[in-house]
Amino acid sequence: MLVGLPAVLFALITWQVVDDGPLLGADRRLSRALVEPDRASELLSDLGNVQVAVPVLVLVLGYAAWRGRGAGVVRWWAAPLAAAVLMAVLPAFVVPVKEWAGRHGTSAVPPGTGYYPSGHTATAAVAYGGAVLVLLPWLRSALARRVAVGVCAALVLAVSYGLVRRGYHWPLDVAASWCLCAVLLTCLGLVLRRLSRSTSRTCSGTASRRTGPS
Repeated sequence: MLVGLPAVLFALITWQVVDDGPLLGADRRLSRALVEPDRASELLSDLGNVQVAVPVLVLVLGYAAWRGRGAGVVRWWAAPLAAAVLMAVLPAFVVPVKEWAGRHGTSAVPPGTGYYPSGHTATAAVAYGGAVLVLLPWLRSALARRVAVGVCAALVLAVSYGLVRRGYHWPLDVAASWCLCAVLLTCLGLVLRRLSRSTSRTCSGTASRRTGPS
């Protein structure tokens, strides 16, 4: 469900955008009701800039790698590397769709195409979401994990609101990026879980060999 449903929704929204379907009428009306460019919305949208989101991810990945190495985790570099790779290849998922869809922007941005899906939303979701997924195993309490997830969700929603409010993107541009990144982050989570289980089995096997009878 975490992969299939968002993927279907992404395909549906993309179909509507490419074929100028009836959903775009509601999208335009919602945009007109929400757009009111101001400094606050611009600052919120800036949280999705590569210059802001990626350094946050790098800091968290560095911390996780440091904790893993200090704890003697086998392949301590694997989880941070997986999140870094996803961030690096994100344009390969977003840019081709932008070029294919060729959607024009709102009246608040210069004429041109390539606004669908929202790259800033995708950057924020993958950077902050990937950081949380890598950080979760190192948070000791359930409260700390809930706070981390909540902060991530708040940041992504803040970026999304800022983009729509400022008029940088249509609401469907942002919604499509949510769907796409839900798929990508779910896949990353599955990879991290597999790595965690593999590490646990390796550590268990090593302990068994050391403590078993000679």
